[in-house]
Amino acid sequence: MLLQSTFVHAASCKGFKPAGTKPLQSRPCPQARLTRRSAECSAANVLREAPEAPKSFSPFDRVSVLSEALPYLQQFRNKTIVIKYGGAAMKDPTLKAGVIKDLVLLACVGVRPVLVHGGGPEINIWLNKLGIKAEFKNGLRVTDEATMDVVEMVLGGRVNKGLVTLIQQAGGQAVGLCGKDSNIIRARQMVEKDIGFVGDITSVNKALIEALVKEQYIPVVASVAADPQTGQALNVNADIAAGEMAAALQAEKLILMTDVPGVLKDKDDIATKYTALDIKSTRQLVADGIIAGGMIPKVECCIRCLAQGVAATHIIDGRQPHSLLMELLTDTGVGTMITG
Repeated sequence: MLLQSTFVHAASCKGFKPAGTKPLQSRPCPQARLTRRSAECSAANVLREAPEAPKSFSPFDRVSVLSEALPYLQQFRNKTIVIKYGGAAMKDPTLKAGVIKDLVLLACVGVRPVLVHGGGPEINIWLNKLGIKAEFKNGLRVTDEATMDVVEMVLGGRVNKGLVTLIQQAGGQAVGLCGKDSNIIRARQMVEKDIGFVGDITSVNKALIEALVKEQYIPVVASVAADPQTGQALNVNADIAAGEMAAALQAEKLILMTDVPGVLKDKDDIATKYTALDIKSTRQLVADGIIAGGMIPKVECCIRCLAQGVAATHIIDGRQPHSLLMELLTDTGVGTMITG
């Protein structure tokens, strides 16, 4: 069912041609992707609502899709890709099932995925059940002692083990962790911001993660860290946790799954999406006010990763079915790729 749904969706995507027809443009090799997927052509390669999928799809069409993906499968085999999972794709059961199946598919073909997650909406549900008021300052959750207990319980327990179960039901092998395990994520309390037990990541211990991916397990890491001096649990930003994880692992890619199509010149016009940016142009867009609000910390996270040796970073819309596969295994992708 996974391959069938992936093939059917691929058939509805821009650039796919069924058997017997010639594509408009031959697909370049992976090495050419950085130049072909340039910022100048950003208005041409935009995320659009997919047309209705064909009712029938021949076996030849299906293997043709696999054949077209081969250069990318070869490029990313045995490479580590860190995926930050969150947003609507984490809340909607159908989207969640699709993301998990795509993750398992990547693992089955030799990619080494590492999943880092938050879980803000689930935290809010449990705070409400326990009669604890959720409070935010400048976009950061105020995390007092009672709230931190709930954050650790929900992220490290309910959300994390739920994702592990889904991965294993889809045929993968996963190990659920939080940043406290083996001191994977170390942090210091951001006392200067007066927001409670919120941490600023200081280092990542990659040894356990590397050992797991080497044995073909999928690590699933909750964004809860520990202060190595006091042992205090700290709530850390999942985007930043994923970025620091990718840098420590020297990952091939960092992928941030969000609720937006990527970086847009006009936030209300999907046709203005930038399909590819570099560090310099990204910083200029921030300076010009085009990248603003909640997108700023995401692109800053990408820039830090790239500066520390990650090959490429991506911001994609997790609400689009199979966006993870389409970003990795097609030339145009579906989101914004930021490179050095």
